Amino acid sequence: MSRWATMNFALSAHIGFRYWRARKANAFASFITFFAVSGILLGVAALIIVSSVMNGLEGQLKQRILGAVPQLTVNSEQALTHWHANVAELKTLPGVLAATPSIATQAMVQSPSNISAIQVYGIYPEYEKVLEGKMQGVLNAHFSQLIPGKYRIILGSELARRLDVSIGEKVRVLSAEGVVYSPFGPVPSQRKFVVAGIFEMGSQVDASLAYVHYEDAQRLMRQPPGEIKHLRLYLADPFNAESLSSEVTNLFKRQGIEVTTSDWRDTYGHLFSAVKMEKNMMSLMLSLIIAVAAFNIVSALVMMVVDKTTDVAVLKTQGLSTANVMGIFIFQGSLNAIIGLVLGLIIGVGLTLNLNTMMNSVGISILGAGQSLPVQIEWSQMSWIVIGTLVITFCATLYPAFRAAKVQPATALRYE
Repeated sequence: MSRWATMNFALSAHIGFRYWRARKANAFASFITFFAVSGILLGVAALIIVSSVMNGLEGQLKQRILGAVPQLTVNSEQALTHWHANVAELKTLPGVLAATPSIATQAMVQSPSNISAIQVYGIYPEYEKVLEGKMQGVLNAHFSQLIPGKYRIILGSELARRLDVSIGEKVRVLSAEGVVYSPFGPVPSQRKFVVAGIFEMGSQVDASLAYVHYEDAQRLMRQPPGEIKHLRLYLADPFNAESLSSEVTNLFKRQGIEVTTSDWRDTYGHLFSAVKMEKNMMSLMLSLIIAVAAFNIVSALVMMVVDKTTDVAVLKTQGLSTANVMGIFIFQGSLNAIIGLVLGLIIGVGLTLNLNTMMNSVGISILGAGQSLPVQIEWSQMSWIVIGTLVITFCATLYPAFRAAKVQPATALRYE
């Protein structure tokens, strides 16, 4: 930027700041400006608070649900005879934390008092260390209880409550796979299992999930012992499962093995889609507050232009260019936006970081007694809020600034 352009910008900023300080001469314009700044402040603060809470809820669902179910599953029609080597190769893919043998079946679990539909996962406890870490030790004490041939099962807390069973009691598991046909019709495969543990994730998986040993699951499903056709993958970010699917398929294809993949979206994708849609709609609604505040900036600047028409005409007769005149009012409107934005950021971040403390102090508990709202501030999201606010408010200043630049000195000063 040349020295002359810099001086002109400095002049426009100086005059705009003088007008901004002197705006009290027009009480109504000052009133509208105050509400414009307040609207931007409230909109930005509300966006930060709501977005952070929604991010926290999404992250909590991600941890509580996706930490307990297969994030990406490899399915093969033929047995994986060298699955240890396959696991080692899968771990070399970016974003893959671990891969373990797994088998799953839909089943019914029955107790003396109730019956419920569940998803049963057969696992090798010794290979599930990654899962234990993701679940923060919820299953650490339980997985060791899964011993092949003992027919032990780990149930979710809500499932155990519905069945009215506790540790040490027996339940009957009936699997749709392994059905045999008798003269009386199809007979489902069934076995009695002893409840060896009860886990609680604080999500809907507590009502629909159960773990048994891999070999016990094979016997339940009447499959050949030791045969491994499925591998479950644990990912650094489960939301990358779709992009990793093709890489996993190509890895096996190079070895001459045809596999298919499935991921968590098949069973829980609708839930996360609903959360994402709700987050987007809330952001859109709160963004309207900023848009309304931007219209208030337009109103305040238009009144300022009308009030300063004579001043603008005098400045133009003294050689002030059209761009400089526009710069005066763009600077004035942008200053109001920046003040509201900075105050909104300070208040929004401050309230977000102390949200649970403030709610506890006034005795408000949204999620129930003893539970706090999950809060997760994403700085990339914050940057979009800042950029979006600045763009909207800058666009709002263009029309009043253009009106001011169109002032004709001869017409404005005719009766002066």
